[in-house]
Amino acid sequence: MKKVQMHKKVSISILVLLALSAPCCMAQEKDYCVECHKTLDGSAKEPVDKISHDVHSKRGLSCADCHGGDRTKEDFDEAKDPAKGFIGRPKRNEIPGFCGKCHSDPAYMRRYNPNIQTDQLAKYMESQHGKLNAQGDQKVAVCISCHDVHGIREKADPRAPIFITNAPMRCASCHADKEYMKDYSIPTDQMEEYSHGVHGEALLKKGDRGAPACHSCHGSHDAALPRAIAVGNVCAQCHSLTRDLFAKSPHKAAHDRMGIPECEACHGNHKIARTSDEMLGTGPGSVCEKCHKEGSSPYIAATSMKTSIETLKGDIKDTESMVKDAERMGIEVSETKYFLDEANNSLTKSRTYVHTFSKETVAGIAKEGIDLALKAKDKARKAIGEFNFRRKWLAAVIGIILLLAAVLYLKIRNMEKT
Repeated sequence: MKKVQMHKKVSISILVLLALSAPCCMAQEKDYCVECHKTLDGSAKEPVDKISHDVHSKRGLSCADCHGGDRTKEDFDEAKDPAKGFIGRPKRNEIPGFCGKCHSDPAYMRRYNPNIQTDQLAKYMESQHGKLNAQGDQKVAVCISCHDVHGIREKADPRAPIFITNAPMRCASCHADKEYMKDYSIPTDQMEEYSHGVHGEALLKKGDRGAPACHSCHGSHDAALPRAIAVGNVCAQCHSLTRDLFAKSPHKAAHDRMGIPECEACHGNHKIARTSDEMLGTGPGSVCEKCHKEGSSPYIAATSMKTSIETLKGDIKDTESMVKDAERMGIEVSETKYFLDEANNSLTKSRTYVHTFSKETVAGIAKEGIDLALKAKDKARKAIGEFNFRRKWLAAVIGIILLLAAVLYLKIRNMEKT
């Protein structure tokens, strides 16, 4: 009993000590940078207004962790004492190093996010942005150009300017501004073209986060123009099979020799159109005719590949029509549909293997699909034929039954009269 009372007294004493020390601790932890800027107006107050959703603030960092000084001092001069590391607002070309002092330190960054990359500054310095910044260019992008200054949100936050669906507009804020970009001699229609291309429509209109944005191809901190030699590798991040097929084709060596970008030569770069069978062969929408003259071996190969694919498409279309007729009749067509699905898979495969530029390879795949389509068509035709046969015999049997019924009826009537 005495031990219990003693424990109670100790617990009460600890609580009293904590209560007495709390105001002291709170006073020591008071951030006078925040308290002072709360009373100001305009841009001076803006950092405090945005701090609630700032990624650094959420992890316990405050003004002095970036700008230096002593946040525990209420006196203006003591708080901004250069001897205590006060930096204030860095010059624009100093910002990458300003942010990099923490973001390039693996040991420091592990305290807050063990998974964050710490090579951003090194990559930036190798980028076109970084090189121009090192030359003193005051307009080129630095960290705050993309991430904002205060109120920096995590990249997974849909409200962040670098969120995947927002990133293109953040790049375009500079790159689509003709007046801003006039000193750099580069186009300013990239965003316009991208937004009308297959990638831009998928990301910006349909919200498909798997679609590439600017940084997917150009890089983010190491932003660069993919030269001809790198375009194939860039596209291969998503289109790996297509690129592997191309790399083994005769076109690869020709492109390398002539300095022609691989995928871009046929598909474009920013305004990438949805692929179609019209791109192949020698028709009005063909891209093969750009390089290959009529009568040449590649020209003939393109025509052959187009013919193989069109033949397969025609057989599939005919079979689909017949299968629909069978379904309307109530015929079981699950097995027939299986062969039809496999034929469509062959069509998709043949379109992909066009990148081998081998007419024999494409013809072989198309032949597999044609055989499957014809097999499905034959099954559908037999099922429809059997259905019609049964319907005819059913009609005949019903007719015979009705005739017998009529004869029987007349026979009964005659018997009643007699």
